[in-house]
Amino acid sequence: MPSAVLLSILIHAVLFFLAGMLVVFTVVKKKEIEFEPPQAVERPKMKLKKPKVKIKKTSKPKPTTRIVTKVNRAAMPDIQLPEMSGIGDGLVGGVGGGFDMMPDLDEVSVFGSGQTIGNDFVGTFYDLKRNRRGGTTPMGTESFRAKLRKFVLEGWKEPDLYRYYRSPEKLYTTHFMIPPIISQKAPDQFGCPEAASYFFFVKYKGELVYKEDIKFRFWGVGDAYIFVRVGGKEVLLNCWNAHRTYFNWWQSSSADSGKFFVGWQTLAVGDWIELKAGEPVKMEVLFGEYTGGSLSAILLVEVDGVEYPQTRQGGPLLPIFKTEELTLDMREEIRKLLSEGECSLTNGPVFRDYEAATHYTGVDEPLPASEEAPMEGSFENKTRTWTRLDGKTLEAEFTTFVAGKVSLKTPKGKLLKIPLAQFSATDQSYIQLQMPPRLELDFSKKTKQRRFPAVDSRSAAALTPRSFYYTFTAKIKQTSTLQYDHELTAEFFAIGMEVDGDKRILLDYQTRSFFLADGSNSTFEFSGKTVEVYDYLTGFDYRRRGTKYKGYLIVVTDERGEVITVKAPIKNLFENLENLRKVPVGKTFDDACSRCFPTSPKQLY
Repeated sequence: MPSAVLLSILIHAVLFFLAGMLVVFTVVKKKEIEFEPPQAVERPKMKLKKPKVKIKKTSKPKPTTRIVTKVNRAAMPDIQLPEMSGIGDGLVGGVGGGFDMMPDLDEVSVFGSGQTIGNDFVGTFYDLKRNRRGGTTPMGTESFRAKLRKFVLEGWKEPDLYRYYRSPEKLYTTHFMIPPIISQKAPDQFGCPEAASYFFFVKYKGELVYKEDIKFRFWGVGDAYIFVRVGGKEVLLNCWNAHRTYFNWWQSSSADSGKFFVGWQTLAVGDWIELKAGEPVKMEVLFGEYTGGSLSAILLVEVDGVEYPQTRQGGPLLPIFKTEELTLDMREEIRKLLSEGECSLTNGPVFRDYEAATHYTGVDEPLPASEEAPMEGSFENKTRTWTRLDGKTLEAEFTTFVAGKVSLKTPKGKLLKIPLAQFSATDQSYIQLQMPPRLELDFSKKTKQRRFPAVDSRSAAALTPRSFYYTFTAKIKQTSTLQYDHELTAEFFAIGMEVDGDKRILLDYQTRSFFLADGSNSTFEFSGKTVEVYDYLTGFDYRRRGTKYKGYLIVVTDERGEVITVKAPIKNLFENLENLRKVPVGKTFDDACSRCFPTSPKQLY
């Protein structure tokens, strides 16, 4: 029996071994499955209709500058905001403390604006010290001159400039009237404040067109240079005296070229240009700076056959080139930088192919004076009908409120003292208006100083401007103990002064509506936007120009418009408040707070 079991086990073991060997050494070949794509199915084409969705039009709410704020604060001490100056940190060319240096494209600028009107020239800023990614590019005075010369002589090909840094912003201008200005303004206005103010191009392009046949020529000034190209041909070239030997391929044919000054430099007289009525011709203007300091680009127009009045130098009083009439704001900005009597801002042709409905005529007329409106005086108490809670009425005049009692004077002269709680809610509100809170007004400013990038030469470095960024704040603190539940409105006017003139400048204006909390020590404060103020030396007579901070005016009125308190360190401001309220921010005004033209630079020649 054991022998049989053992034999059976041996037989099964041999069978399992043979089966395993068969599986290992047997190759099983599987046929590969070939995928055959299905035949395309033609689907019927359907014409889809664009769904029409009716959108309900809703009127947009009008923006408002009045912010109503109810303040509930615990009592706190009167804190004066610190006045700061000087920057220890911050990016080179920027403003310490992380100030935003991007330009305001709605700001009035002689370089143009951020919005096109159709008949304007579009400008781009090129920084040849940097590549298109912002890295440093080797560039010196000689190599920059060579690059400028090559660019102009080889046909103004814009792809030749693509390797250099190009401004993120484009500006649109209707004129080329940039009087002598600090050269840092160019990169600032084009959104490149970090760019040093030298070795750059500013290139504008557009179309030159007129509504009728015309023959004319440009007279132009450029510091450090200006080139004008019309219809693929240079018609004017001018540059600073020291650089003229480098750009000698164009010469004026006029004997008057180089005789008369505009903007501290002699005018070059261009070639005659003939335009056919309504036929546009391509026009390009190129200007910029070598070493920094000051910058200018001015184009005037002489129409063939027109007699012009003379300037004090004996040259023709020519109008500026323009494709649209200058706004009042733009004329003010130009007159701030250009000496009077060197050219006309309002006369001459407007290069567009249509006739506008309205246009300026004559010479630069003075600004119209503001109409004076008398200020409302102190509260005028009048006899009125008073109603008590028991329904009884009486005719009397309010005199004062002391220790919870209202003093009234009857028409017969009798003095009555009645507890406040006995009057109707309307009468109690009236009494509260007659007893405005005592307020303490305070004004402060935070100051940041801007550091400009280094310039290329010592002479230009001497002209580097000083620039300050001010943020103005008004603080109103209640010092009386009586509760006041009515709305108040606060206004502040931050005032600047011309460095080299006698005109005042409205740096900032803010207004807010607010409520005071219960009791004394209630405070309310508000601030304006950051304001930049320049102060610089000119490169010719070394006079200091620009703007400096002068002072302020704070006015608080109640819901009736009655003035309840004022703080005015500068004379004549409150007396002419209604005129001052009409002056736009950034504009100049006289001692009567009437808007006026700024003081122009003195004529040197």
